[in-house]
Amino acid sequence: MRRNRKAKVVATLGPATSSPETIRKLFETGVDVFRFNFSHGSTDDHLARMACIRAIERDSDRPIGVLADLQGPKLRIARFRDGSIQLRKGQTFHLTLGDRAGDAQGIGIPHPEIFAALKPGVELLLDDGRLRLQVEQCGPEFANTRVLTGGPLSDHKGVNVPDAVLPLSALTDKDRRDLEVALELGADWIALSFVQQPGDIEEIKSLIGDRAGIVAKLEKPAALENLDQIISLADAVMVARGDLGVEVPAEQVPAIQKQIIRHCRAQGKPVIVATQMLESMVSAPVPTRAEASDVATAIYDGADAVMLSAESAVGSYPMEAVQMMDRILTQVESDPEYRQLIEASHSPAQQNTADAICCAMRRAVQLLDAAVTVSFTSSGYTSLRAARERPEASILSLTPHAATARRLCLAWGIHSVQTDDVANIDDVVSQAQLIAREQSFAESGDMLVIMAGMPVGQAGQTNFLRVAQA
Repeated sequence: MRRNRKAKVVATLGPATSSPETIRKLFETGVDVFRFNFSHGSTDDHLARMACIRAIERDSDRPIGVLADLQGPKLRIARFRDGSIQLRKGQTFHLTLGDRAGDAQGIGIPHPEIFAALKPGVELLLDDGRLRLQVEQCGPEFANTRVLTGGPLSDHKGVNVPDAVLPLSALTDKDRRDLEVALELGADWIALSFVQQPGDIEEIKSLIGDRAGIVAKLEKPAALENLDQIISLADAVMVARGDLGVEVPAEQVPAIQKQIIRHCRAQGKPVIVATQMLESMVSAPVPTRAEASDVATAIYDGADAVMLSAESAVGSYPMEAVQMMDRILTQVESDPEYRQLIEASHSPAQQNTADAICCAMRRAVQLLDAAVTVSFTSSGYTSLRAARERPEASILSLTPHAATARRLCLAWGIHSVQTDDVANIDDVVSQAQLIAREQSFAESGDMLVIMAGMPVGQAGQTNFLRVAQA
């Protein structure tokens, strides 16, 4: 089975998509990577879904990626004595550290990290940004605020502090437990929420090692101040537009999305655009035209993958949502202007052997009208550097390691296949020819551009380029 597109589809599993039959159908319809949302579901739920995915993988003889998304810190107010209040613009509202029951004058917030980050003039957002408060006076255990935007406020609504870096680890105790569960299940990617600074990536990397790739979820404005360093430390990035859209003005989100994609492409790191892409399909069988345009824009900008959240996890039309995503991606990639935009947005390569080989590969594919690029890789590095170049031909990535094959399912243009190891150059060429034909990427006589590292099987040694016929 091969996709007739280069961008990838990530879909979240949930109550609407838990049966083996449904998961199998989602894969057949177009899902490349399944997301497990650790904000919801039990360990048994995740175990059952993973077993189902690996069974589908064996039956289809195709690697399938699994992304485990950690919940991250959830900052919330306490409860109100009467369940809710109405805040008026201009009134004062007192916040105290702890679980003090709330009323019209104030409420408790059981998060000392919030108070530690406050200073006069800082804004707090409540209930996904629907209400805004501005700090006038504050201390380690209190804040006197004035309401800038009023409205109804009820128990346990979320709190955001967009103007400050909170002295808070991105990993909660729950996340640490969930991380061990995800790694024991064999998740290929771990998504870290609430990333504010490079140290957050370093912290989780020290726990994971090389057992999974790390996806940095960019949803905090503070992360944008260290964008290149965070991208460099992470293995992939997610533009998490839900929380990001709460903490920055909505009109800034499109430009930030483009900025993140551009920086990820420059470094050769896969980038996922996520949240509310086909939101109306939670309850409708077709998306709005604006949503279809939103998905298409992410692909025109060069994103590696787009993601479905509630649409596939709890929606009434999960299969239709995946079908629609697949159709939009295929349509965009058939547009001649898409290729022009990808070429125009290409960034300079790094001064190393791997990028020199990949630049030559891209040019050879273009000049020879090659049917496919074949990349031999142990760690996935060669194939990811090839994907950074965005060649016109698909990248047939061959690896002896199942974990590498699965992880590469997230990256643009890569068709990943687990194969036997190769011993020498003759094996490299003959296996490339055979598998390119078997996987329907080439017919006898078609041109192939082959990349590998010598000595064979040694990670990070992309130094070999060969042109051959299938």
